[in-house]
Amino acid sequence: MPLQNRVTPFGDIVAISQRGMFTGNRGIIHDPSTKTLLRKRWASKAWLICSCSYKGQHRDVMAARSWTELFFLDEAIALAAGHRPCFLCRRIAAQHYRNCWASSHGETPPSAVRIDAVLHAERLELGRKRLHRVTQVLDRLPDGAVVARGDDAFTLRGGHAYRWTNEGYASPQILKSADWLLTPPSSLMVLQAGYVPTFHPTINTNSR
Repeated sequence: MPLQNRVTPFGDIVAISQRGMFTGNRGIIHDPSTKTLLRKRWASKAWLICSCSYKGQHRDVMAARSWTELFFLDEAIALAAGHRPCFLCRRIAAQHYRNCWASSHGETPPSAVRIDAVLHAERLELGRKRLHRVTQVLDRLPDGAVVARGDDAFTLRGGHAYRWTNEGYASPQILKSADWLLTPPSSLMVLQAGYVPTFHPTINTNSR
């Protein structure tokens, strides 16, 4: 039985058997004795995207009173859910993200605390996922942006839209419109400034 630790593009944490490319966390939000989530869905404003492998360390998932291991299909989905790269285990990616943030916002490279504060305001509204209006035509959005149409989420890449599913990405399609932007505006600006997220292999497989 899968643990409830897979994150959807809408930021929900669900129990599915999806194999993710990245782990990450929002602080301690589980009970290690039962390996189940607490009622809260975040305990820190630092929502991270971490590497599944770091210096040979092995973690028994949700087994200790430590940060709750969450999993994402790929980095585009993690960004859409409101997370950002970790400065410890993904330092190069995090520094690139911060530099792109500075370039897109017209400011000096911000601290991780400032990034987290801005993202926290953009990721949540009344305790739930904040949905943003789509202010650009879809073909002008950067690769890695994630939008929603109805209950479906689509990752944009190379002029095509790839629907997120429990198994990975579905076959590409042309999406003419969307109801909402799921990627927080600041992360969208980072993508526009040149940050390229790591995509799940099913995008490459299904684009052929």
